[in-house]
Amino acid sequence: MLDPVINFLNDIFWGYVLIYGLLAVGLFFTIRLGFIQFVNFGEMFRAVSGSRQGDSAGISPFQALTISLASRVGTGNLAGVAVALYLGGPGAIFWMWMVALVGMATAYSESTLAQLYKTKNEEGQYRGGPAFYIAKGLKAPWAGAIFSVCLIIAFGLVFNAVQANSIADAMQGAFGFEKIWVGVALASLTGIVIFGGIRQIARVAEIVVPFMAVLYLLVALYVVAIHIGEVPGMLGHIVQSAFGLDAAGGGLAGALLNGVKRGLFSNEAGMGSAPNIAAVATPDPHHPSSQGFVQALGVFIDTILICTATALMILLSGVMVDGGELTGTPLTQAAMTVHIGGAGQYFIAIAILFFAFTSIIGNYSYAENAMTFLKVGNMPGLTVLRLGVLAMVIWGAYESVATVFNAADASMGLMATVNLIAIVMLSGTVAKLTKDYRAQRKAGREPVFHAADYPELSGKIDQDIWNKHDPG
Repeated sequence: MLDPVINFLNDIFWGYVLIYGLLAVGLFFTIRLGFIQFVNFGEMFRAVSGSRQGDSAGISPFQALTISLASRVGTGNLAGVAVALYLGGPGAIFWMWMVALVGMATAYSESTLAQLYKTKNEEGQYRGGPAFYIAKGLKAPWAGAIFSVCLIIAFGLVFNAVQANSIADAMQGAFGFEKIWVGVALASLTGIVIFGGIRQIARVAEIVVPFMAVLYLLVALYVVAIHIGEVPGMLGHIVQSAFGLDAAGGGLAGALLNGVKRGLFSNEAGMGSAPNIAAVATPDPHHPSSQGFVQALGVFIDTILICTATALMILLSGVMVDGGELTGTPLTQAAMTVHIGGAGQYFIAIAILFFAFTSIIGNYSYAENAMTFLKVGNMPGLTVLRLGVLAMVIWGAYESVATVFNAADASMGLMATVNLIAIVMLSGTVAKLTKDYRAQRKAGREPVFHAADYPELSGKIDQDIWNKHDPG
């Protein structure tokens, strides 16, 4: 009975509101913030490479980046890119790049706001995210509650079932493992990590995420190196196809639509997910904008580096011109088999295991912030959430999750819509913070947030958090 309603909502959200809304908001912030993702690109690396230590209440900027990458870099970077190529042709990759470049400005803005409006939970740990800046910045706690419930449903529960399903499929296909036992093993590993809370997730993510990303990119570089003579022509082919100039591509409409959709799904800029972990970080420099730069870099790594790596490995393999009907993970596996032989399907299966598992723990960390906002972030509440996550992992490993995935899409569509409206309404604050950060850098000082310079925020932000680090 609910299917028609869910499908209708998804048609509205993903057919119209978000496809155009996410792009429009990305362009809006790109222009309003003076093309920040290009002008201040170097600042992204500086903000990540600052202190590797969080204070007693937060995690380090590098840990925050790795947790957000854990969630961003999932099966979409492998299977999603293959689907975009299959449906939209090589030109879809160009539009994925464009979406990521404007999305970096959106990611900067939402994570800067998350830092600004963060608070502390019962244990004295930093928590925050869109629900907090919606409630405090816009004085709309009801909208923050809607956002939080949607986040828990989509990221905390259902998307973790989907990631588990991808892992189980890959493990069964490559190694013949029974799906149910894959689910049990995966739930056991997940439990070990998430029952340790966000700090344990941070410790795991800062080791696993760089390892998986670097290994994957090294294989991609090897593929590019052995096909180096074909790469310039392939890049030209991608650009030509993007504008419908290549008869073999998906045409302008097909390339644009599929590239935009897959790019948005992959990098999550504007969705309101990554700001939940951005708020947990202790920024270095101690200014809300610095964590915005960190999360903008996350979008760049996810799409410009990892998605491009997958696309080039597929396109350079030649498997798409053999008249086959492969798409998704099988297409990526077929391409890798061409490059490195029979080990290719095993490599992709292992990559999916790492990418999807880290997505599960990253998604959970977002849900924990939402629980704090809903005033159920205590031990009983978090225990229920954690057990729910483990149950969804086991269930998702062996069940088809299509209908539930559609419901999660609708939840994510609603939370993203609420978030986009909020960050546009708060864009004046983002612009002022950005101007302040740039001015301090230009003056040769390390940027520090001075709450006294923002009287309009009085009563809206936690003065104790910011004044403690304010030298005056």
